[in-house]
Amino acid sequence: MPKMMPEIFSSPVITRYQEGRPILTKENVPYPAELIFNAGVTKYQGKYVMVFRDDYDCHNGFPEKTHLGLAFSTDGLHWEVQAHPMWNAEMLRTPEIQRIYDPRLTVLEGRCYLCFAMDTAHGLRGGIAVTEDFEKIDILSLSVPDNRNMVLFPERINGRYLRLERPFPVYSRNGVDRFDMWISRSPDLRYWGDSQLLLAVEQVPYANDKVGPGAPPIRTSKGWLTLFHAVHRDSSRGKNGWGECWQKCYFIGVALLDLEDPARVIGWSKQPLLAPETIWEADQGYRTNVVFPGGLIAEPDGSVKIYYGASDTVECLAFSSVDELLQLCLF
Repeated sequence: MPKMMPEIFSSPVITRYQEGRPILTKENVPYPAELIFNAGVTKYQGKYVMVFRDDYDCHNGFPEKTHLGLAFSTDGLHWEVQAHPMWNAEMLRTPEIQRIYDPRLTVLEGRCYLCFAMDTAHGLRGGIAVTEDFEKIDILSLSVPDNRNMVLFPERINGRYLRLERPFPVYSRNGVDRFDMWISRSPDLRYWGDSQLLLAVEQVPYANDKVGPGAPPIRTSKGWLTLFHAVHRDSSRGKNGWGECWQKCYFIGVALLDLEDPARVIGWSKQPLLAPETIWEADQGYRTNVVFPGGLIAEPDGSVKIYYGASDTVECLAFSSVDELLQLCLF
């Protein structure tokens, strides 16, 4: 049985924007919206771009439909949501595809790539698509079930594309959550293999349920910085959010991968970078005690913007610096 964990807090290198107040909520969206979270954020063609998950059409308190919404910003702080959803399952016009969600954005070789999760009639698949205008979206690759939380590296390494991912090996893990972060390679962004375990649940002190990718990696002088999600399950937790019993707590961690061989982990923080603490993260929303990273942007002055979903309900922002994140990893 999962054990209780002592109360832990965010790293002092983190500063929340406006004391943790959300930067995007359902009130900002001009079409049906209820839960706005887990957005992918990048800089593309001179603007900040956000593709966010929008769950809506709630019945008995739970959402049944999902859009991917699109927003732009000139400063990364204030966002203008476009008038219509960018993408959803209905646009693909096939009964096999039921839902598209959890976007992640990477600018690679001058084009914007979108990683996403897709619920289908025959399992959960992870996908990669490409767009240049956020109107025409071409799907390049879909995994077999079950895989998700994919993020792409922003450049080829030794001639190959790389992605981080989190498979769902329930059958081979004794029928319980025990999911780890993996790395795979591709010659063309369509066919993936040469997969390796990157970071396991048991290596992260504040996780006992799963560890997986969050925001796509960024290049630094010391290695690839990447944010990951780490989940601790406590069976004694009761009602936390809209459901009768939500037992999980999501944290954000930071890791440093080797520049030439990203399958080699140089280091990672032994304490969370971000822990659920504010009312939007820990007390209010659909599933409380959740912070989930979707965007990590390095600015020219060395600062970083960290975009994250809170309680699967709103989108938030925090700040740190490249140097401070590196120090957490270089233990």
